Amino acid sequence: MKRIVVIFLFIIGSNLSFSQQDSILKLDEVVVSDSRLLEFSNGIKITTITDSTLQRVPGGLTNALLFNSSVYFKENGYGMVSSPSFRGTGASQTAVIWNGINVNSQLNGQTDFNTILPQSFDKISVRSGGGSTQYGTGAVGGSIHLENSLDFAKPWTSVLNLGYGSFDTKNFNYKSKYGTDITALSVGLGHISSENDYKYLGTDKKNENGAFNNTAIDLGFGLLFSRTNLLKLQHSTFIGDRDFSGTLTAPSNSNYKNYNSKSLLEWVNYKKNKVQRTKLAYLYERNKYFANKNSDRFTTSNAKTILFNYDLKYSINNMLLNGLVDYNNVRGEGTSIVAVTRNVVATTFLFSHTVSNNFSYGVNLRKDWVTDYSSPFVYALDGKYKLTKNYAVTLNTSKNFRIPTFNDLYWETGGNKDLKPETSHQVEFGQIFNKKGVKAELYSYYTTNKDLIQWRPSSVSGVWSPINVKSVYQYGVESSITLHKKIKENPIVGTITYAYTKAIDKESGNQLMYVPFHKATGSLVYHYGKYKIGLQTLYNGLVFTTTDESQEVADYFIGNVTLEYDVINFFNTDVAIALSVNNILNTNYQNMAFRPMPNRNFKLQLNFKF
Repeated sequence: MKRIVVIFLFIIGSNLSFSQQDSILKLDEVVVSDSRLLEFSNGIKITTITDSTLQRVPGGLTNALLFNSSVYFKENGYGMVSSPSFRGTGASQTAVIWNGINVNSQLNGQTDFNTILPQSFDKISVRSGGGSTQYGTGAVGGSIHLENSLDFAKPWTSVLNLGYGSFDTKNFNYKSKYGTDITALSVGLGHISSENDYKYLGTDKKNENGAFNNTAIDLGFGLLFSRTNLLKLQHSTFIGDRDFSGTLTAPSNSNYKNYNSKSLLEWVNYKKNKVQRTKLAYLYERNKYFANKNSDRFTTSNAKTILFNYDLKYSINNMLLNGLVDYNNVRGEGTSIVAVTRNVVATTFLFSHTVSNNFSYGVNLRKDWVTDYSSPFVYALDGKYKLTKNYAVTLNTSKNFRIPTFNDLYWETGGNKDLKPETSHQVEFGQIFNKKGVKAELYSYYTTNKDLIQWRPSSVSGVWSPINVKSVYQYGVESSITLHKKIKENPIVGTITYAYTKAIDKESGNQLMYVPFHKATGSLVYHYGKYKIGLQTLYNGLVFTTTDESQEVADYFIGNVTLEYDVINFFNTDVAIALSVNNILNTNYQNMAFRPMPNRNFKLQLNFKF
């Protein structure tokens, strides 16, 4: 296969008859699809999870973020539907950005984080706070950025992970990259399946209907077809087949099949002080729900999105000016919603100014025009100032909005066509200390929301339906300490995070459902010769499961331990073996009411790098 691809790339290169040019070596900015994340986020909190960490993540994106961010996740059992709560907001207020474009479901406005396998990505970033100006409706609480990079003029590299664990869990991940002077290719394949029949601790029951089978394919190709022009193609496909777990009080025999695909074609033209990007994307999502998996009867829905984006950026001395025009056409239909179409046009202006080595700031402005709603003008202001060599402060404020999704409006068993768009205002102050391998961060924020959309069960029928909560405010702190040290030349890396969140419905004075007051994580990785030992811990505070705070899910503490050994290096291939013990304390815990999570379990993995 390697020879075939090399021959293919050689033919392309020969036909184009281009040689390496010094003027095209500086490609860092143009090969990254989401360069705005760093260039226009001077005073924004951003947490990055690197490729080396992602390669060792078991399962879906939930596991990658659960122990590495302050985001709280609700899972309907392990591997089932997983949705985030970001600073007291819900899943629809968290945007997922894939290579620079928003890929939240057009049906429910959310992303199921267990339908994304993170091992094929080169980097995942968590951007805290409102991002409606850059990333559109839905980026109210924060955004998760999934990045695939292209490497030109790089030798062939590959990573292969094979794993087997408790509950008959099998995983396979392969990631490969290759680049010539004018072409770049990346391939990612991922698969995980499990019977997922873990015990419900404290009972004589087990997870009877939790099996899942997920597959992901990621492809990327880049072509420098002139000295100043780059063409990129990115594609991602996910195929999922899950039995949906029941609860402690109600068994389940349901099944859910979903198919998601994303294709992005991008042309980049770059000169000394100007970069133009044109993006054309097609997003498709389809799902089938079987209330009885042994029956042929099912409900279904699908959405098709065509996205066009033009992006023009100028750099003038120490200033960046960026103008964008977006057009989205969305068509959705299904068993439980009527066929609907929505068109969105947006214009955005971004400005960043590095005044000195110590001070930088940015101004972001945006206006949307939506088929069925009047969208407000939104803005964001941010800045960063270094008071000393090791100490800096940040400040940002923004106005954000979110329009109701198709499911919010048109779902036949609970949709509400009278919903209003939600708007919010937020302010955040941050402090960063960085010295000799120790980095400490502390952020405090305050957010007000008007007409927040929440799905709540009817007190009469029990059917869940969305309503506008008149007024909600959130405030809290997020902190982290990261340590990079060596003990007798042996590296040690440790991280501790803590988040405190208040999310209050002004009318009732109560905390919103499924928003924990406290979340803390800790991780430690120590290298000793060929050995590596890793420890992960997570504490989640209690959450209320009713609007009147009469019922709750208890707090819990869990820990995972991994021991890895570099077995051998032969023919330029590194081979390592890793044994993980998850939930090592065998904690009986839930993060959704009546839905137990796995007991103590084991995983053995072989890692190849060549």
